[in-house]
Amino acid sequence: TVKNLSSCTDMELVELAKANNSMAFGCIVERYGQRITATITGMLGHVAEVEDVAQTVFLRFYKSLDQYKGEAQLSTYLTRIAINLSLNALKVRKRQSWFTYFSMTAGLKEASDSDEHQAPPLQIADETDYGNQALNRDLVQKALNKLPDDLRTVAVLRLMEGYSTQETANLLQIPLGTVLSKLARARDKLRLILQHLGYEQ
Repeated sequence: TVKNLSSCTDMELVELAKANNSMAFGCIVERYGQRITATITGMLGHVAEVEDVAQTVFLRFYKSLDQYKGEAQLSTYLTRIAINLSLNALKVRKRQSWFTYFSMTAGLKEASDSDEHQAPPLQIADETDYGNQALNRDLVQKALNKLPDDLRTVAVLRLMEGYSTQETANLLQIPLGTVLSKLARARDKLRLILQHLGYEQ
């Protein structure tokens, strides 16, 4: 008899899923769905597309089950997919934003508020944390949204999701020194942005 699926290791669930056990794959989704959704929310904000991206993460993983050999922890593997899909979503969002901006300002001689149209406003994430302090979540998410994508990615993984700098480097497949540099820049920018937004520690 097959032991209770909830007590299976990640690799056991993967092997069962490879053998077309849909319940095993469902257990993987249940085990990591909330964590993956939190990561995507940190990247995109609390918007409707978060759920779509999360579903795409697991769909992509399902289609590539045979390629997963367990070299990386399953949580790391899924988070990497989530980050890549989130970055793709941000690129699409920016292209749509620029298209909307130029459509709205076509024929106008002045567009003094052009900076406001470079990226659409994002909503507030359900779960955010900065430096493990109880900060105002609204302001923190707004500050994260203002970071360049590469700095936001490091900030979300390191400051919000609690990955170590080495784990962040592994996830993003970049040198440890690069993570430390981006993290320092992200912290500095977040501090300045939060000050401008009126947050006081």
